[in-house]
Amino acid sequence: MTQPPPDADARRAAPPVLVYPDGSLSPPPMGLYARAAATAQPVSEVIVPPRDAAAIEVPAGSILRLGCPEGPQVGDLNLFARDDLSERFFSGKTRALHGTHVSTGDRLWSCFPYLRPIATIIADSLDWYGIDADGASVHDVIGTRCDPYTHHLLSGEDYDRCCHSNLTRALATHAGLSLAEAERHVHDVLNVFMCTGFTRDTGRYFMKASPVRAGDHLDLFAEIDLLAVMSACPGGDCGVGHSSDRAACYPLSMTVLQLEPGVLKGWESPPRNGYAGGHGA
Repeated sequence: MTQPPPDADARRAAPPVLVYPDGSLSPPPMGLYARAAATAQPVSEVIVPPRDAAAIEVPAGSILRLGCPEGPQVGDLNLFARDDLSERFFSGKTRALHGTHVSTGDRLWSCFPYLRPIATIIADSLDWYGIDADGASVHDVIGTRCDPYTHHLLSGEDYDRCCHSNLTRALATHAGLSLAEAERHVHDVLNVFMCTGFTRDTGRYFMKASPVRAGDHLDLFAEIDLLAVMSACPGGDCGVGHSSDRAACYPLSMTVLQLEPGVLKGWESPPRNGYAGGHGA
């Protein structure tokens, strides 16, 4: 290890500065969303089988309920603009704007050059969990997704039920793409129900058994027309490991809830980002 300089303690003592301070973003109209949600009725649903994935279309101005119907299970969620797969969820910017874990009132943002809120979290039955003694919390935007490439790198084995592969198959089936075409669109996820953090000594990403139980849910208000694809992780509640067939796994659900006509009076789907795109050229 390099010898610390004489002023090492002073350098470490520099105060932290939030990159995007509270109040940087215009708050979502949570009161409007709450009143609208009170009128919601289910109109479609898909069940995500264990160690598999499924897709569902979610019209703008409706609610996507991500549910845990049977037993403790985490999910990996991809979100796309329904009619343009190039616009998709941007976990890195969502993390920078809202934090490592998201809950009620936080928004999910799309990638460049669109950079707009594509969904808003309006209800979270696990919001009571907070941040535990290990520094862990629920619904992270820090993990990427379990994948067969890392699995092969670490074990030398092929495993085809990783979330990356599950998402690829489900997107290919729904969009009529080949596996190779679909894989190019699969992206870093919202780890739904997953309980994670960073170790304090080395800063390494860890997971622990999720607190999710049957009946828990996360509700997303669709700000634009969405295509949602979710994998039921082969790690189950991720308290033992992932990318294997060892863990007990359970199904997840995705339910679209439709709102009464007129209840969203004054709401409009957000436009794509207004940057002119010159890039200094």
